[in-house]
Amino acid sequence: MTAPERTEPRLRGRPRSPATDAAIIEAALRLLEEGASVGGLSIEGIAREAGVGKATVYRRWPGKDALMLDVLRSLEEPSPEPAGVSVRDDLVTILEFMRRRGLAKRNSALLRSLVTQMHAHNELWRAYDENVIAARRASLRAVLRRGRESGEIRDDVDLELLADLFTGPMLSRAMLHEWKELPEGLAERIVDTVLAGVSPRG
Repeated sequence: MTAPERTEPRLRGRPRSPATDAAIIEAALRLLEEGASVGGLSIEGIAREAGVGKATVYRRWPGKDALMLDVLRSLEEPSPEPAGVSVRDDLVTILEFMRRRGLAKRNSALLRSLVTQMHAHNELWRAYDENVIAARRASLRAVLRRGRESGEIRDDVDLELLADLFTGPMLSRAMLHEWKELPEGLAERIVDTVLAGVSPRG
């Protein structure tokens, strides 16, 4: 497992070690896998598990929520980049990624537990939304704007609402109704159904 990329400016002095970053994140993951809760984790405990000093952790993350955000990022598959040729195909790419992520969540007890616990930690959930989910929605909105500009989506359609109409069915099955199947071809069915309702009428 590799540590996620971090973009904040480096401080002067000895360069930070990516191996140490990864060791700290992996230590947090081990503790979570062993049954520790997000609320029960501490910087001290994570540092001890990683074999580093507490100051080493604080030089990299200002607090536990910032560290946990990177722990969550380390479990995420990188979002695919839409090809930019066909709006329909790009929408399928985005929803297929959501379908695969939903399957991964069902198959990972750790990921299921973390997603559930995050809802009880408002600041962490907000940071995850602002740093991870918001980027995905921005990518989706860009595809929808391109669809409107190309005439594939009507001018009078609210794109924010349309984004919810595309993602809602997949999120419902993946997050709220885990007993429902996430079969291959579901992304195509959702995209084709929604597009049929918002395409210009000839």
